Amino acid sequence: MNRIVVGVDIAKRVFQLHWVEAETGEIVALQLKRERFLEHFANRSSCLIGMEACGGSQHWARSLQKLGHEVKLLSGRMVKPFVGGNKNDAADARAIWTAVQQPGIKVVAVKSEEQQAVLALHRMREQLVKFRTAQINGLRGLLTEYGEVMPQGRAGIKRDIPGALGRLSDRLPAIVIETLREQYARLGELDEQISQIERRLRQWQREDSATQRIAAIPGVGLLSATAAVATMGDAKAFKSGREFAAWLGLVPRQTGTGGRVRLLGISKRGDKYLRTLLIHGARSVLTSKSPPEWVSELMKRRPKNVAVVAMANKMARTIWALLAYERAYQSGYVSQPV
Repeated sequence: MNRIVVGVDIAKRVFQLHWVEAETGEIVALQLKRERFLEHFANRSSCLIGMEACGGSQHWARSLQKLGHEVKLLSGRMVKPFVGGNKNDAADARAIWTAVQQPGIKVVAVKSEEQQAVLALHRMREQLVKFRTAQINGLRGLLTEYGEVMPQGRAGIKRDIPGALGRLSDRLPAIVIETLREQYARLGELDEQISQIERRLRQWQREDSATQRIAAIPGVGLLSATAAVATMGDAKAFKSGREFAAWLGLVPRQTGTGGRVRLLGISKRGDKYLRTLLIHGARSVLTSKSPPEWVSELMKRRPKNVAVVAMANKMARTIWALLAYERAYQSGYVSQPV
């Protein structure tokens, strides 16, 4: 007997389930409170459960797997085409139930709690960097109102702000100068918090062999290595390095009709954060003293940004190969056909 397929639309408090009874063909639409969700599946035989990858889905996927069920997480882009009519919880659960049964459907890997913890560090660091950038821009704008134009970049403004505040102290009220000094001191606090998170990521890297392997790839540093391992989850969830690169959005978008296909810019699908890290790493490789020969040849006939994305694509495929086959990085390695 085939397993029952259940589509689940998760939320904060109320979960919507959709399935079809194998014996009677009855269509069941069931609402469950959060407290009763796992209890419902604990009393059922093994099911194939489809859920949309969103906030909390990783936690519920791990919990359902512990109960013996198979869980597939689908991106919202895969589910949206199957939502017919008005959008509501019942329609979403039915769309997930339909999408999870489609052949060749792409799924999101279920991550371990450790991998999600590393991603949480990256998200908190990214948020602090945004706070710091906003703080710098705010200080630059305020000082410009009084004729003090700060240079571009974090280093320049941190170097010149003390002198600017000293010149303005004779012209502005003390309460304004004190507040500006407090805002400037906050930059140092944010720097220390960001450095503390990076130290914790470095400590995790020293304990994780997979992160150490891919950190040997040129252009892959601490942030790229830890983010790649945590974001990918299980490398075997992707059939090849090309599929992983496409999942990150490092391949061209396509448009065409009548058998004529036109390639556009990169698709920018997948994880924006990891894609950005890889592109920055690729740019550092291209600006090094000895970039790969194939990239140098590419830059002679294509724009620099095209070469940067091509290098990032190469890095993504190399990361997948090292993680999927548990190999160490070898410079100049040439793959052999199977």
